Amino acid sequence: MNPILNQNLFLVKEHVGMFKAANNYDIYNPENNELIMNCREKNLGFFTKVLRFTDFKRATPFDIEIASPSGEKIISVRRGVAIFRSTVEVFDEKERLIGTFKQKLISIGGKFQILDKNERLVCTLQGKWTGWDFKFTKDTKMLGQVNKKWAGIGKEFFTSADNYVLQIENSVAQDDSVRQLILAAVMCIDMVLKE
Repeated sequence: MNPILNQNLFLVKEHVGMFKAANNYDIYNPENNELIMNCREKNLGFFTKVLRFTDFKRATPFDIEIASPSGEKIISVRRGVAIFRSTVEVFDEKERLIGTFKQKLISIGGKFQILDKNERLVCTLQGKWTGWDFKFTKDTKMLGQVNKKWAGIGKEFFTSADNYVLQIENSVAQDDSVRQLILAAVMCIDMVLKE
């Protein structure tokens, strides 16, 4: 696992564009604004590009790669066509399955079960229907959260409409594959639940 995933704060900035079909993001260390990862959707087919400009955008497949600024692959996240609910697969840098996300069909605010490669529950990602506030929990223990508001050192700032912050709790062990799954799930919030 790439050591960059051992930090606990990540600022995700979506690339904005008037006529963009691909989902592209840059991931920064919010404490020093250093670019630490890129998230790119490189291989879009013609029909997928066309459907991204319709009401079927949330059902289109995706294959995104999260890499270091130098191009070293960290994880990849894939989904086929989704009709009623999404199942997303997450792979490590060597294309080995790490785990999957299964979207709950009926949930207020959006909900994913995050499973390991053996289909065992790792944690649950649950959103609030009132806005951009998501929590990763296992039983009653918080593993991380994603929102558009972050309390930094002595001050609070609000990120723009296309930016949000992932905070992984200190209780999640360094080099634990749960960190890879949590980062991958953040990409799915935007592409599956909030598009």
